[in-house]
Amino acid sequence: MAINFDLDDLIAFRAVAQLSSFRKAAEAVHISQPAFSRRIDKLEQALGVRLLERTTRRVNLTAVGREFARKITTLLDDLDETLLELHGVAGSRLGEVRIACVPSTVYYFLSRVIHRYRERYPKVRIRIQDAGANDVLAAVVRGEADFGLNFIGSSEPGIDFRPLLEERFVAACRRDHPLATRKRASWADLSRYDFISVAKSSGNRLLLDHALARVPDRPEVIYETEHVTTMLSLVEAGLGVAAVPSLAMPGPDHPLLVGMPLDGPVVTRRIGLIRRRDGSLSPAARHLYEFVADMKPMAPARTRRR
Repeated sequence: MAINFDLDDLIAFRAVAQLSSFRKAAEAVHISQPAFSRRIDKLEQALGVRLLERTTRRVNLTAVGREFARKITTLLDDLDETLLELHGVAGSRLGEVRIACVPSTVYYFLSRVIHRYRERYPKVRIRIQDAGANDVLAAVVRGEADFGLNFIGSSEPGIDFRPLLEERFVAACRRDHPLATRKRASWADLSRYDFISVAKSSGNRLLLDHALARVPDRPEVIYETEHVTTMLSLVEAGLGVAAVPSLAMPGPDHPLLVGMPLDGPVVTRRIGLIRRRDGSLSPAARHLYEFVADMKPMAPARTRRR
């Protein structure tokens, strides 16, 4: 007797087994939720067993479903691996990788990694979710991204943090600002001018507030923005000075902005790869993860004036 299901049904089941949500799984395989439900129903009817227990909030695997998910994941991963090894010509049935990252990582090394990866695997689609640190972490925790590039997550339960680089915060001001002639600046120096910062909901702000908690002459925030790029736009407009991660600081050829090392104290952040410990990466995602891990990032923008 023929078993009436196909590869797409198995792919759908793997997605819901990994994401524990029909909505998220349907989005992952790019079909509507009703169509996704029909695929799972078809698979269960063909096998004659219940694979999932559905509740109003969550989808749980049955005992049979857990064992079937383990075997199907291995089978589909082997298929993906075989297709990927065919010089990227055939691509993969699950040829999509979802990366969540803080924006400053895109320009300085992720874009170069993706360029190399596409040369080898041209048919794998890559979705980049550039967002704040908290949103990046949440996307990885919820399974909405295969992995992430972030500076928080090292102490998060269930998250594996693989360090890539450490960068320091630097002072940013206009070239016609009194601080622009300095080779370096301190937090006390910045406190003498209107200070621009990202909002308290930002991971960068939390990091700085913690590092400067005992600094007596810390700057008083006058302007707040949601994003570092907006903050730098205000600096360009001459509204004040700011402290930014060195990766986010424009290079020495920028016509309006100049940066300098910031100390008293030196504040750094560590960028790393984050992924769920209890999740498995598809072959396409695993290869890109290793590409990122093996790529040496470019040095952050130099802060000395020309």
